[in-house]
Amino acid sequence: EVQLVESGGGSVQAGGSLRLSCAASGLRFDDYAMGWFRQAPGKEREGVSCTNWSGENKYYLKSVMARFTTSRDNAKSTLYLQIDNLDPEDTAMYFCAAGDYCELRGTLREPKYWGKGTQVTVSP
Repeated sequence: EVQLVESGGGSVQAGGSLRLSCAASGLRFDDYAMGWFRQAPGKEREGVSCTNWSGENKYYLKSVMARFTTSRDNAKSTLYLQIDNLDPEDTAMYFCAAGDYCELRGTLREPKYWGKGTQVTVSP
């Protein structure tokens, strides 16, 4: 059974930082491109970052590019998202997903597997 388990979310003040993790099991991690998505209340889910299987290629939603950094450790089957200078607009549930391809606009195309998410809440 494939499992993607996110962690690292929390409640922080604006300007702070968080590092989200996504631990994968039940799949060959380095066979997949990996993406981070977020969904704010009342809004559609959007892709914020994507990395290819090796981690060499990374793509970001333009509006977060300056503050978000994605990385992966294939030896640990773990995906990361570093978020700096958090803004209340970043408040959302953050999900990781596994799939085949990244899109240049920073999203993972046709995700095959999803995690259940970790909540990020940013106060002014």
